[in-house]
Amino acid sequence: MRFTKMQAYGNDYVYIDAIHQHLEHLNELAIFLSNRHFGVGSDGMVLICPSDKGDFRMRMFNSDGTEGEMCGNALRSVGKYVYDYKLTDKTNLVIETFGGMQHLKLTVLNDKAVNIQADIGEPRLSTQVIPVVTDLKEFINQPVKVLDKTFYITAVSWGNPHVVAFVDDVSDFAVEKYGKELEHMTSLFPNKTNVTFAQFVNRNYLKMREWERGSGETIGCGTGCCTAVVAAVLTGRCDRKITVEQIGGPLEVLWDENTGHMFMTGPSHMVFESDIDVSHLFARGDKNK
Repeated sequence: MRFTKMQAYGNDYVYIDAIHQHLEHLNELAIFLSNRHFGVGSDGMVLICPSDKGDFRMRMFNSDGTEGEMCGNALRSVGKYVYDYKLTDKTNLVIETFGGMQHLKLTVLNDKAVNIQADIGEPRLSTQVIPVVTDLKEFINQPVKVLDKTFYITAVSWGNPHVVAFVDDVSDFAVEKYGKELEHMTSLFPNKTNVTFAQFVNRNYLKMREWERGSGETIGCGTGCCTAVVAAVLTGRCDRKITVEQIGGPLEVLWDENTGHMFMTGPSHMVFESDIDVSHLFARGDKNK
């Protein structure tokens, strides 16, 4: 099996063309790829599949083998993958994900996609969708006691649940301590949640660090960046067009006034590609297609 490792601002994913080859035991394969850990920050496995609804279908698997909904950075790298590897010659793409239909616009230079703008859809604030165990219709700037601190938390979803908590300084913050506690606070977030800790710098600039459920702290998360912007706008902290600084680099984010959709812009690049022997995975266990 041939894989390609792609990176988008700190997130590293292993990409596999699942159009031209048949794959089985997907959960076990995702765990195996994660355990091999192809470089620091490898976050999971992304399959490029055929779609009846869009140009391609994206299936994303977390490092623990569970299938996830959608990650903004992984989504942008899909655009580079399908263009650079000649699966399409289109620069405007519609990608089917568990989080809904996503739209990509590629900038091409010397026959390579060098910049990808992703429209990840309209943020969903309904606690019936996220879900959150509460009688509140929307969970915005709500006080939540976590260990020894009270955070004012906003919950947002594009198919994968995120919560945002604003802190004074993300560079000197115990992300693992509070992120892990929030992730496992199933009395409030029954499906577990990704946690974005954000710092307001000014109306055009935020800083953030991301705790990803099941994985730990990541050095970049596109959806987490967009979630931080939604929370900042809703709580009056910033404008709808803003730069979000994460460990892996800054992302330009825009919450469109007219459509409500979130756009993020930034490059993705190939790290490396290789063949891998996974025959042992096909020799045992139940099929998981």
